Amino acid sequence: MQIQTAHGPAEATLDEPDRPAFLLVLTHGSNGGVDAPDLLAVRDAALGLGGAVARVLQPFRLAGRRAPGPAAKQDEAWLEVIGVLRERFGDVPLVQGGRSNGARVACRTATEAGAAGVIALAFPLHPPGRPEKTRVDELRGAGVEVLVVNGDRDPFGVPDAADAAQVTVLPGERHDLNKNPADAGRAAEPWLRRWAASPVRSGR
Repeated sequence: MQIQTAHGPAEATLDEPDRPAFLLVLTHGSNGGVDAPDLLAVRDAALGLGGAVARVLQPFRLAGRRAPGPAAKQDEAWLEVIGVLRERFGDVPLVQGGRSNGARVACRTATEAGAAGVIALAFPLHPPGRPEKTRVDELRGAGVEVLVVNGDRDPFGVPDAADAAQVTVLPGERHDLNKNPADAGRAAEPWLRRWAASPVRSGR
């Protein structure tokens, strides 16, 4: 489905079980798409727990651009997309996440979106070779529990246990997490399970 935002249309690919236990909204990195293997593995884990999943192609990618542009505009468009999806799926817990740049968006907007948690795949802690340019405040400032799944060979850095509620480091993986992407799904499954069984609704 296409969703109009102030910064152009976005596109959401939906998996909609009957009476979903929760809604997981995932998005891509700066130069990626919603069919990245790690995103699909996390989607499959959520579907196995009875969740609904929306994979969102953000406006800049739908327009064919590789660079996301200003963070404020990206976040504004994301929150518009989340608003439409929340109306569609009703009062179920919302978990949002993404890979790389998409993980940053999910962290920055989690509180305003009313998310119950964030899944951050390949969170880019800093630009390659520039650890002083850390983005750790985006993780620590999410305001909700964050699950980080990173590879131990990621040139963008690896968050540690002080930066997020849970950090899973996958051996041998780089930033694309494509050596064994099923491991990303296995890391996400027990973390998502709490919303599969819980009647608690998110704060929105």
